[in-house]
Amino acid sequence: MPKKPRTPSTTQFSDQILIATKPRKLHLLLVRRIIVLFFSYFKDLVGREVTVELKNDLAIRGTLHSVDQYLNIKLENTRVVDQDKYPHMLSVRNCFIRGSVVRYVQLPPDGVDIELLHDATRREARGG
Repeated sequence: MPKKPRTPSTTQFSDQILIATKPRKLHLLLVRRIIVLFFSYFKDLVGREVTVELKNDLAIRGTLHSVDQYLNIKLENTRVVDQDKYPHMLSVRNCFIRGSVVRYVQLPPDGVDIELLHDATRREARGG
């Protein structure tokens, strides 16, 4: 009995057509698309003060210096939010944080453009 050829799933991503033969790959493509959205948003926050909470409960506040496509974050003029719990971090002024250890990024209240987020959500819901 001949094997039935697979029909690939297709999705549009950054002016390229990506083909996924399995649902898991399609899911990974959607996750990548979301990461690109966050990356472009964080690039606009460079120079602003943010608080990054890590998965080990350490929270660091500082000025966002840079962010890359893996959501690695470089902060300057850092200080630890809970200095009593992490006294060894008092001397750290600049740090590089690997994106995979970030739990949350707290943004400045004026750094959130609600209308821009609504528009992006609507576009994403329409699939474009």
